[in-house]
Amino acid sequence: MDTWIIATSIIALYLLVTIGLGAWANRLVAVDVEDFLLYGRKAGFIVLYLTVVATYHSAFAFLGSSGFFYTHGIGFWDAGTWTVMVGALTYVLGPRIWVLGKKFGYLTPADLLADFYESEAVRVVTALVSVLFTVFYIQVQAQGLGYIMEVASGGRISYQLGVLILLSVVAAYLMAGGIRAVYWTDVLQGIWMYLALWVGGLFIANRLFGGFGELWREVASQRPDLLTLPGPHGFFTPGMWFGMTIVFSFGIVFQPHMMIRFYTAVSDRTLRWLGATTPIYLMTIYIPAALVGLGGSIAMPGLETPDRVFPELLFAHAPAWLTGLVLAGATAAAMSTLDSILHANMTVLTRDVYQRYLRRGASQAHYILTGRIIVLLLLVVGYVLALAKGELLVILVALSGAGALQLMPAVIGVCFPTRSLLSRSGVLAGILSGLAALYVTLVVLPHPLGLHGGVWSLAVNFVVTLFVSRVTAPPSAATVSRIHGEIERWAYGEDPNASRK
Repeated sequence: MDTWIIATSIIALYLLVTIGLGAWANRLVAVDVEDFLLYGRKAGFIVLYLTVVATYHSAFAFLGSSGFFYTHGIGFWDAGTWTVMVGALTYVLGPRIWVLGKKFGYLTPADLLADFYESEAVRVVTALVSVLFTVFYIQVQAQGLGYIMEVASGGRISYQLGVLILLSVVAAYLMAGGIRAVYWTDVLQGIWMYLALWVGGLFIANRLFGGFGELWREVASQRPDLLTLPGPHGFFTPGMWFGMTIVFSFGIVFQPHMMIRFYTAVSDRTLRWLGATTPIYLMTIYIPAALVGLGGSIAMPGLETPDRVFPELLFAHAPAWLTGLVLAGATAAAMSTLDSILHANMTVLTRDVYQRYLRRGASQAHYILTGRIIVLLLLVVGYVLALAKGELLVILVALSGAGALQLMPAVIGVCFPTRSLLSRSGVLAGILSGLAALYVTLVVLPHPLGLHGGVWSLAVNFVVTLFVSRVTAPPSAATVSRIHGEIERWAYGEDPNASRK
């Protein structure tokens, strides 16, 4: 039997399993917005762990990182820094967001910020930033899915059709089961993608080079440039290394699909365990990605699309069954992030836009139906963007993270009580000026002094936020006492479950 038939059949079987999980989740969904959008705030450690790591690592990790190793070399191992930072941020920030969400019933990042800063303008700006910049993340996953299906089928399923099929599957189980379907499929996908990347990477190293050591020697002999950090004019300069660390840690954590994860945890202890252990998964998955990218630079040089190096190597050298299993893992990597982003944007648009400004006081069932319709609209947007075939997947993720970074000063102002309070005017001015600086430092004058534009934009945001906050009115004393007081009571060990609103 032809390789493409076996590979696509395994992927098809995997898709049927995810649809089955979505149907099962649908049977347990209550007609309740909090259950549909936040898992009833009951996610335990195992489920939350696997959905967070699967969401964080996506087509970016499975395809994009291999493509970056292929093009730029071992410098991409600065990923070790930002994966550790993600764990630290989750440990420190996650429980604070959780306790406020549990006390005051927040569903979205905009709920948190608008309540503290007493501003509907803050709500709207936060919602827009949350949705607009994660659209790039939707594009990343959709492109990855198209690459996978096109290669797995040997070109018989076009890139465009592959994107449409897989986007439709994700939308189907998300609409059926809400976040419960997302979490259940992410458990499967988190395990599958990790094993698939390791099995595929080790297979390629052994089949093509006789092992990891020989692969390394071949790269050192033929492409030594890939085993050294680039000079001042290369991509991984110290400034870019620092910038990507900030963008891929803080920038990803402040995206809505990650912040909403904090609301869903069953306890603050769950989030601390999550923060302490997620770097293990997040960091080690780049080891086989390096084997694939560096090995591919020797075995398959000159690829027009470096992000396709992994599936191209498998299709050329692996047995059909292994190609199918690993490409199903790559599919899992993209789908596990795509479903979370679609869910987060559905939540933001339903809660922060539709429910707030277009249809107040409707039934729970009505808002759930609205969320499902929004998923369909987002599917169309994702499909159109995927057809545009933008930059390297890693570049698009960096842009998405740089946009979400603009929420950082505002979130810190809510979660960490200080005497110097930020104001709504300061937060709004900071976000808008940060976005303007992001455009300048990415488009007009890219990465001044070799420092990633996302860091420049964040610096401008902080300066403007602090300055404007010094000369404008802070939140009312009652709001500060209510929200910061809750953080302080939690910090001193009071049980937030006893005072749920």
